[in-house]
Amino acid sequence: MGYADQTPQPTDDINYKLNKTPQEWRNLLTDMEFFVLREAGTERPGTGELLYENRPGTYHCKACDAQLFSADKKFDSHCGWPSFYDPDEKGAVVYIEDRSLAPRIRTEVRCATCGSHLGHVFNDSPQTPTGLRYCMNSVALRFVPGEDHNE
Repeated sequence: MGYADQTPQPTDDINYKLNKTPQEWRNLLTDMEFFVLREAGTERPGTGELLYENRPGTYHCKACDAQLFSADKKFDSHCGWPSFYDPDEKGAVVYIEDRSLAPRIRTEVRCATCGSHLGHVFNDSPQTPTGLRYCMNSVALRFVPGEDHNE
């Protein structure tokens, strides 16, 4: 099986645990956070505050604080956004088919708890254990310093 066969498959029916109205999200998030998390926007490459974060810890959804990624699964992919090779736990994120750049089809990554847009996953990183690159927006994540939990 090649890496292309390991790309997560989009899910059609998703019931998020946390649902809020757009106005409730606007009241909780900055304009940029709302643009990325709730409108599937993207921050400019190379501008995110978490791009060069290298301390042990975990990365959480900025909207609902669900734990998504651990620092020990982060790697420098040189793409301009924080990259991870696997979510922290199975079921932490969900996958949506993204046709916004048609004819190119991408796989969008959302928080499984609140449905917020985090970024996209690509099967272009054979140097990682999964072959995957979860390319995430810094503004969509909150870093919590701590111990590497996989040690």
